[in-house]
Amino acid sequence: MAESSEYVVVGAGLAGAATAWQLASQGHDVTILERTVPASRDGSSHGSARIFRYAYPDMFYTRAVIESKALWDELDPACGLDLITPAGAVDYGPERQPDHLARVLAATGVDHELLSAVAARERWPQIAFDTPVLWHPGAGVIDAERSVNAMIALAVKHGARLLAGWDVARVERRGAGYRVHSPAGEAIDAGNVVVSAGGWLPSLLGQLDLPAGFFAGLPEITVRQEQAYHFRYRDPGSARAWPTFIHKSAAIQTYGLPGGRDAGFAGQKVAEYNGGKFIPSAAAQTGVVDPDNRLRVMDYVTKYLPGLDPEPYAETTCLFTNTPTEDFLIDRADGITVLSPCSGHGAKFAPLIGQWAADLATGTGEVPARFRRATARLGAS
Repeated sequence: MAESSEYVVVGAGLAGAATAWQLASQGHDVTILERTVPASRDGSSHGSARIFRYAYPDMFYTRAVIESKALWDELDPACGLDLITPAGAVDYGPERQPDHLARVLAATGVDHELLSAVAARERWPQIAFDTPVLWHPGAGVIDAERSVNAMIALAVKHGARLLAGWDVARVERRGAGYRVHSPAGEAIDAGNVVVSAGGWLPSLLGQLDLPAGFFAGLPEITVRQEQAYHFRYRDPGSARAWPTFIHKSAAIQTYGLPGGRDAGFAGQKVAEYNGGKFIPSAAAQTGVVDPDNRLRVMDYVTKYLPGLDPEPYAETTCLFTNTPTEDFLIDRADGITVLSPCSGHGAKFAPLIGQWAADLATGTGEVPARFRRATARLGAS
């Protein structure tokens, strides 16, 4: 006879960990199934460096960041860690529209400053700004791996069970609930299933026993194998002076942030946004850095980041799981909740995504309609 749980959460990355934490803290019986280990290195939630920022051209997301920050502020004392390190953020470039971002931050009450390129160069001579610059000091760097482990630990403290090394092959409807199967023949019965499988979601969706109409209405989910590089500070004493940044032009969109312990605190992590190759799912990743991408980012560093040595001293690949609009997927059909909150910007929202997903799975709260397009299409049909 299979074991059973009221809620089974598939995947222990940021979104899955946050959902498990929220469900367990509400007193629900929760089992977390993780293919390898929480925040695994071949997933999307490993390492110590993700950007926390408020600047979005869409006011919806800025307001959501404010809401999420309140939950981060609850999480820190609960786990005894500071999971976001202050660094501030600069946004610039002809396609980034810093003046529009400034208007959004002004309307939402987020502290910010709009600087000329000359004034910004005086403040941060290590960066060659090419347009006016939006600065907002409330931004910082999220330690993703510690955040995952903190939320898993809190979930376990509230009674959740973590099963590491438990891969999910399929989910089948069984009576009023579901049975979750592993390739090894293991099985767990669940009243409700929350699937937060990151880059493995595209290959798993067809195995979830979802209603046909709901399945057909889900947005396309694509996976890219991205590259990130660490460039050494020319002045080792300048590490604390480096902000996070997003620079967007017609030719390239890049982002950067202090690399933290991922690369020995010695440099800035820099990457091209959505610069990686498409792959069918996370299972197809190679972990091999694209040499053309490396050269493109090195050329960028040479031109725009004079405070860095343009030869990377460390590099890695990672996964971006995207929807076409870069909106998240947080939707539910019967007893299955499906999450794909990445699209390259999901980390900062992790506690809020967990709250949204838990509310949806339990039926106690609402999720923004823009994240429930499959349900919306069913309602309109």
